[in-house]
Amino acid sequence: MAQQDERDGGAKTGPGTGGGGSGPGVHFGSVDRSAFAIGDHNEVSYESHEGQAPVDETQRRLLAEVAELRADLLRLRRTERLEVLDAELVEVEGEIAAVGEAGATRLERLRAALTGAEGVTAMLASGAAVAETVRGLLGG
Repeated sequence: MAQQDERDGGAKTGPGTGGGGSGPGVHFGSVDRSAFAIGDHNEVSYESHEGQAPVDETQRRLLAEVAELRADLLRLRRTERLEVLDAELVEVEGEIAAVGEAGATRLERLRAALTGAEGVTAMLASGAAVAETVRGLLGG
């Protein structure tokens, strides 16, 4: 007969429960954001609906431009200014993914980081594209 095991958050133990009793069994503790199948001929798929899609075309374009600029930055010798810029780009990506848009404060910080690394980003088409989109979102 199965019984509660207080050591494992109330998981059942005993025969057929996989909790350490005799006999076959399976025990799952906590499963989040996962997919699994047991048995033959099973098919598993997982789709996450966390976060938000960009709220408009400009935010969608900014997200794509930020990804392109980050990829371009990987090819360059890292400096402190580029590290700061990359950190701001990561934050913009995260904010758009989480709430669907980068807010004004985040965009101001990105604009400052772009200005700080302007000697490098001005030479990159992706840097110019991000700067132009941020300028448009902030109104000038």
